Amino acid sequence: MYAIVEIAGQQFKVAKDQKVFVHRLAEDEGAKVSFDNVLLVDNGGDVTVGAPAIDGASVEAKVVKHLKGDKVIVFKKKRRKGYRVKNGHRQFLTEIVVEDILASGAKKQSKAKAEKPAKKEDTAKTATKKAPAKKAAKKGDDLKKIEGIGPKIAELFSNNGIATFADLAATPVEKLKEILTEAGPNYANKVPDTWPQQAQLAADEKWDELKELQEKLDGGIEK
Repeated sequence: MYAIVEIAGQQFKVAKDQKVFVHRLAEDEGAKVSFDNVLLVDNGGDVTVGAPAIDGASVEAKVVKHLKGDKVIVFKKKRRKGYRVKNGHRQFLTEIVVEDILASGAKKQSKAKAEKPAKKEDTAKTATKKAPAKKAAKKGDDLKKIEGIGPKIAELFSNNGIATFADLAATPVEKLKEILTEAGPNYANKVPDTWPQQAQLAADEKWDELKELQEKLDGGIEK
């Protein structure tokens, strides 16, 4: 059994117990993750195709570790202009292992267990147990509300595990500069010194104070 699933903007063909390297996820190492944008499921020749995704289907996985990919050299040159720029980039990645592929969104019971009538005592015990609360999916904030951050930088940070105002506020400025520098020369000249401060105000929903601060900035830099 295998599935085609979209994870962090990329499509993967996955099977149970398979290890996959994806763009950096926000979850911690050892955390369970679920991906519900399943485009195709093949269960022993029984193929189900989504339109575009399959309702109720999901791929359950576990975060193994966070790491960096191999270095990629980016070299740019303009003929007869004396322009040469050489940069290195290492993509932030997350290694996950696929634990299960659910075609209907819930684990199926074996026939023997499903056909066995439940005892009254078992039914009473089950009724007293509280249903486990579902873990809310972590949603990202609109980082473009931070003065100096555009759509591409917001996407870059999201791929590096910085998806919310709280994430950005907790990230040291030096780390932000490192991410921007590794992304290439178009980002290396950005000055993120005030971004964590702005993000903290946004995370605390102090919008008036954020507006006052941003009026003193130009492209995220103090005037």
